[in-house]
Amino acid sequence: MKTAGSHKFAYDVVGQGVCAVDFLCRLPHYPRLDEKTELVEFSMQGGGPVPTALVTLARLGARTCYVGRVGDDEGGRFVRESLEREGVEPCGMVVSPEARTTRAFVWIDGLSGLKSIAADRTGLADLRSGEISAEIITAGRYLLIDGKETEAALAAAEWSRQAGAEVVLDVGSPRDKMEQLLRLTDYLVVSESFALEYGRTKDAAVAAGKLFGFGPRAVVVTLGCGGSLCLSREGLLRQQAFPVSVVDTTGAGDVFHGGFIYGLLRGWDLPATMRFASAVAAIKCRHMGGRVGIPTLGHVEDFLADDPSRQSGRPENGRSD
Repeated sequence: MKTAGSHKFAYDVVGQGVCAVDFLCRLPHYPRLDEKTELVEFSMQGGGPVPTALVTLARLGARTCYVGRVGDDEGGRFVRESLEREGVEPCGMVVSPEARTTRAFVWIDGLSGLKSIAADRTGLADLRSGEISAEIITAGRYLLIDGKETEAALAAAEWSRQAGAEVVLDVGSPRDKMEQLLRLTDYLVVSESFALEYGRTKDAAVAAGKLFGFGPRAVVVTLGCGGSLCLSREGLLRQQAFPVSVVDTTGAGDVFHGGFIYGLLRGWDLPATMRFASAVAAIKCRHMGGRVGIPTLGHVEDFLADDPSRQSGRPENGRSD
């Protein structure tokens, strides 16, 4: 992808964060305690917020590289092969001998498509700053981090900023040294639950305002079926969710991140970027798991062309462009 100012970067996006093997179980309904039920569908897919966003970007046509830790086991080989198959280069992957790759067990309610996730990281230590390469980290025009491995994330963000790259932070739950991460972030995309908890409010827009005070160019809060909102210097923008038949919401936020960064790469304004990211996430929700339903660029363009509302985000105050 040729973009203005990107000639000095080998990749459009470098991502550093945790990865996992997802074991997905779709159930006819979410079981009560001590209830037995049979699966409707089972799938094993690559997972993790950053890797899934990178797969999204790769399917859309961006050049991507992943930095993270896996174990020297079948899970680690599965993670690497699944990334390579999608065109994501695992050039910064650290393989730990006698360690078990992170696993995530996902139970999906067949009635609503909502999920519960239990992650097992007990077999793998956090990635440290001394294990990552500044040369690889600074090879991307954008750096995407999840902040879960705080030491490595802080180092990566500082290196990227010094190299003239921009940092996108994906946060779903509180992290260590949160304020330091926020102050190194150019684009902050967070879950509603994190925003409300961190902002100590029940209003996502108020929470976005508090997060905006740390200095990012834009703060995005994803609201599930309620859509998303974006606060920038141009004001507050709301994007409605696209109505689709939801099979599974697993990875929807991760895919949204990929779609959002793609819009940044293309130089789109925030309304167009939010609309595109929302569409990419909606299409994914028609399929089980975080990876299988990720669309190509052509698929997203057809989806948006068929949208009867043709509606970009709505500004609440200030300008939208």
